[in-house]
Amino acid sequence: MKVLILGCHGQIGSEVLRARWAAGFAVLGLARPELDIADRAATLAAVAASGAELVVNAAAYTAVDRAEAETALAFRVNRDGAANVAAACAATGAALIHVSTDYVFDGRQRTPYREDDPIAPLGAYGKSKAAGEAAIRGALDRHIILRTAWVYGCTGQNFVKTMLRLGRERDELRVVADQLGSPTSAADVAQAIAQIAARLGATSGPWETYHYTGAGEVSWHGFAEAIFDLAFPYTGRRPRVTAIATGDYPTAAPRPAYSVLDCSKIAARFGIQPIPWRDSLARMLSQHFADASL
Repeated sequence: MKVLILGCHGQIGSEVLRARWAAGFAVLGLARPELDIADRAATLAAVAASGAELVVNAAAYTAVDRAEAETALAFRVNRDGAANVAAACAATGAALIHVSTDYVFDGRQRTPYREDDPIAPLGAYGKSKAAGEAAIRGALDRHIILRTAWVYGCTGQNFVKTMLRLGRERDELRVVADQLGSPTSAADVAQAIAQIAARLGATSGPWETYHYTGAGEVSWHGFAEAIFDLAFPYTGRRPRVTAIATGDYPTAAPRPAYSVLDCSKIAARFGIQPIPWRDSLARMLSQHFADASL
């Protein structure tokens, strides 16, 4: 089976290219400089030329705060781009795995969000991703939407790398403690995608929406403390992490206060079990510091 990864230089896309794929899969990727998914004609042509039987769309506009000022651009990529990818798959008969986000929820409930819970995005980024989901459902039957949350990895910018940088510069950091979520390794998301693809190669579905995150929940403050605890053997530094409220750290875009996703459905359908977030964080940091020493 030929697999085309869109957004292959991004945080998740780059890991999808590196994932352990089952025998019989040929994986290739296109990055943003090679394909702008918001360009409909180019997207139709690229998917057709690839000969892909499965497309993984990891391309997205992900600048959450900047999206409040660049709303049109966020929708152009996350809604229109997703629609273009779905149309390209429909034209060639390819299946689609599309990466989405916890930001489609408002974070007001206090139990993990299930796939069928009502969505109510708070900001432009979440609204654009929700619109992309709707566009895919309207254009293509053979699709899987995979929502994830609090993603970090060795590629790109993310909370873990920001904390490591600030930890080198400062003795104290103030981090929000009243937002809860599940930190998720990009490498784990990628491996989940590869596992889903292996099942899709032998079956006709099931084509639905699924959740996948790291197992467990923590605040941003607790996440930061874990980062510095696990990085200490490499850095010899452990800055003080002071807990603050969301109101003490204003941002352009509102954040869900509770971003924990229920991942029982993906476990039941595909046998994919979320990995404890702290274990995956330890592995990512080991890789990060190994790469830094090269």
